[in-house]
Amino acid sequence: MGRHKDKKRYFFDNPRNVNKLILYFYLFLIILIILDFLIPKHPHFKWEEFYSFYGAFGFVACVFLVLVAKHILRPIVKRKENYYD
Repeated sequence: MGRHKDKKRYFFDNPRNVNKLILYFYLFLIILIILDFLIPKHPHFKWEEFYSFYGAFGFVACVFLVLVAKHILRPIVKRKENYYD
């Protein structure tokens, strides 16, 4: 049969584009870290003054939600393998 010459190539098919995207992502993270030092904070609570509090809080909350979904909610909604047979 052979290869199709008109096969469409997408943006992420090229490894150079993926590497550029990863580089831009890391540069954006570095800029955000620098801005965290430069932008003044107006915390309501003492723990909000800590460096990267919101990033750490978001990460912990995300891990907590994944663990709750896996260990608590999954057994509730899980069905046997032959449920639809």
